[in-house]
Parts: sequence; structure tokens; C-alpha cells
Amino acid sequence: MSTGVIILIVIAVVVVLGAIALALRTRGGARGGRALKRRFGPEYERAVARHDGDTKAAEHELAQLVERHGGLKERALEPADAERFEARWAAAQEHFVDAPHEAVAEAERLLAEVAGARGYPDGDRYEERVEALAVHHAPHVQGYRHLHHVARNGSGTSRTSGTSGTEEMREALLEARALFEELVGGSRSRRTSERTHAGRS
Repeated sequence: MSTGVIILIVIAVVVVLGAIALALRTRGGARGGRALKRRFGPEYERAVARHDGDTKAAEHELAQLVERHGGLKERALEPADAERFEARWAAAQEHFVDAPHEAVAEAERLLAEVAGARGYPDGDRYEERVEALAVHHAPHVQGYRHLHHVARNGSGTSRTSGTSGTEEMREALLEARALFEELVGGSRSRRTSERTHAGRS
């Protein structure tokens, strides 16, 4: 066999192997993208929008979040703590009619406390807490962002008066309630499941 033929065969093999590697990488990326989209839901769309439609950059960011916070183990709440949190949330909602901004600020503090009690970053680590919540509670984390924004910056018009301002605060409170209920209720469900499991063994 001549040297020219051997060179041609080697080139052909290299081209074929390169094409196979590219196909596998593309398929793996698509699978990873679908998994991230399924896991993050609306957070996936927000990340893509934040990166001006660049899905690769968005998926890279979300994959990093999973790497940083995916191993977080949520702690269960004690029944007394869950009841206390629920009572405080109900009081904040009742207080909303007379003092909407104070009620929203209390709800925002309470949500941070509940998240901390469940094992999420606590204290002043808001950004880190939101990242971790986005990994584990993606469908509802935007409600927390909205509540935090309104509590810290006021709403569209005035902090304590004005129909549109009050309405935005009310919407933020309602939106954030879904995450609050998931954190408190999810903890209760896990405790019940653990007790049932222990009873069977």
C-alpha cells in the first residue's frame, strides 16, 4: 500500500471520528438543555432573556447554579415553628389593609427566615439565597424577587399610598405566598412522610 493511500485513510478516519465527537457533544448539549429547561421552567426563560436569547450562555449559568446549590438538603421545620411562621404570615396579610408597605416588609423578612430555617443561605445573603431557591423552587422564586424589590424599593408610585402602588404591593404579597406555602407545606409533607416510614419499619 502506497504512502499516499495510507495518508488518505488516516485523514478519513480523523474526519469520521471528529464528526462522531461533534454529534455526541451536540446531542449531549441538547439533552442537558432540555433537562435544565424542565428543571428551571420560567427561570430558564428568564436566564435566556437576560442573555439576549443566547441559550448556551443561559444554560451555562443555570448549570453553574445546579453545581453550587444542587446538593443543598432542605431541613424539615418543627411543627411549632411551621405554625408560628404561618401565624406571622396571616398577621402580615391582615396588617396589609392598614399599612401595606410594613406588611410587605414583614412578609419579605419572614420569607427569608423560613428559607434560612429550611437550610438556605440566611442573613444578608439575599442573592445567594435566591440562587439556591431557584434551583429547588424555580416555579415560585420570582415571587420572592418581586416581594424583595417592593419591600426594599417601594412600588411604582408611592411607598404607602396610591392605587397602583398598593396594587403592586398586594400582587407581590400574593405572588410570594406560593413560595412561602411550598417551604412551610413542603416541610410538613416531608415530616409526615418520615413519620409514616418510621411507623412501618
